[in-house]
Amino acid sequence: MSRSRFQHINYPIVLRMIAWLLLIEAFFMLVPMAISIYYGETRVAVSFGVSATITVLSGIMMTLFIKPTSQSMRKREGLLLTAVVWVFFSLFGMLPFLLSGAIDNVTDAFFETMAGFTTTGATVLTGLEHMPHGVVFWRSMMQWIGGMGIILFTLAVLPMLNVRGGVSLFNSEVTGITHEKLRPRVSQTAKQLWLMYLIFTAVMTVLLVLGDMGWFDALCYTMATVSTGGYTTSDAGLWAMHSTYINVVVMVFMFLCGINFTLIYKVVVRGNFRAVRFNDSLKWFTFVIILFSLSVFVYMNIMGFGKDVGERLELAVFDTLSSITSTGFASYKYENHGQFISLLMMTLMFFGGMAGSTSGGAKIDRMMVLIKNTRNELYRIVHSNAVTSVRVDGKSLPHELVEKVIAFLAIYVLVFVVVAVALTLMGLPIFDALFTSMSTLSNMGFGCGVTDGVGAYAALPMGAKWLLAFEMMVGRLELFTVLALFTRTFWLKD
Repeated sequence: MSRSRFQHINYPIVLRMIAWLLLIEAFFMLVPMAISIYYGETRVAVSFGVSATITVLSGIMMTLFIKPTSQSMRKREGLLLTAVVWVFFSLFGMLPFLLSGAIDNVTDAFFETMAGFTTTGATVLTGLEHMPHGVVFWRSMMQWIGGMGIILFTLAVLPMLNVRGGVSLFNSEVTGITHEKLRPRVSQTAKQLWLMYLIFTAVMTVLLVLGDMGWFDALCYTMATVSTGGYTTSDAGLWAMHSTYINVVVMVFMFLCGINFTLIYKVVVRGNFRAVRFNDSLKWFTFVIILFSLSVFVYMNIMGFGKDVGERLELAVFDTLSSITSTGFASYKYENHGQFISLLMMTLMFFGGMAGSTSGGAKIDRMMVLIKNTRNELYRIVHSNAVTSVRVDGKSLPHELVEKVIAFLAIYVLVFVVVAVALTLMGLPIFDALFTSMSTLSNMGFGCGVTDGVGAYAALPMGAKWLLAFEMMVGRLELFTVLALFTRTFWLKD
């Protein structure tokens, strides 16, 4: 194929940006290294030090030897960078697992790291309460970094990107059907979003410590909650602490982090409470949570499991929030009482939280648009000459945007089914395959059957782990950013 047929892509600027990002990742590795030193885990501290050194040297070498002739970053470069950086971060981020001996093979280490950065929370590890503190902290920190987004953090700390494709990068990583900026410059918007994220992290950590949770567990669980990632510090998880206070704090922050951070900023910083009053997505999000919580609660009472009514209500709300926000904290083995609640949780994974939040899933905003558009289509069957539109927050959405939402949901279901079929070919039972595929695509991390339980993903075939790791990344970047790289249009001229 003629070289002239390929699109011109500024690879040097993409690699230069990856180099800067690796320097940032190396800096983050110093935190778990310090944790390991504090707890006297010398060998683990050395493994983080070596990992950080390898990462920083790789970044410096790329910075020194890659000299872009042009500093421009167009949409193609933005898409390529946003997708590839998650792979680079996972490749270097898995080094501490391998060097510390926590994981003994590349497949499991990459799977664990990708599950961390994409906030999926699926794990191949067991015996977490006996793991070195540095390793446990790194798992939670990976989720915290990935929750608000690797690129978004870079836009906040490297303002120069504001004029070098910053808008393209912002749109490629931030979830949602539209992307609303809080400030004229993308870097300023990124700073404001990360500021809200940091405030949530600080407040929740303090609240958990006040609930008699140790500072280490409090910080780890906070990072896993605000990122809606779901990694725990022990195999038993949160529910083993038997603290209603802690569960309520976690539920409050799961709910908050399932809301669009831009909306929260408008209310908290600008005092714009009208934004909440007239936000249709928030109403739908709250309604779905109430509806499914009541459904689970009623079913639990009918089946008679759980100690009492109070515990059943707590379990129902907790697991509904954990599922719809893709946090993935598990509290009860519902499979012992049939698959009805598992199916409800699977449905909630698909719904997801609000666009612009740290949660996964297809997003409640898109489901709302789909349902409203379906209602319009049914209306036009009877009234063929009627002119209708999909209205959100009192405004009509452009027809092109509605088409994009429907296309997204169709591809989302297609990816879910294709991966599930592939998993059945690898030996998984059909329901387990469907549940696992939806869980990883929605960045949830829940398992079912074969994949149920802490570390159960370790039992999957090697091919399944690489496939699911790819599906996690596709889900985190909301399909188009990654799948666009596999199209002819991206690489070839028209």
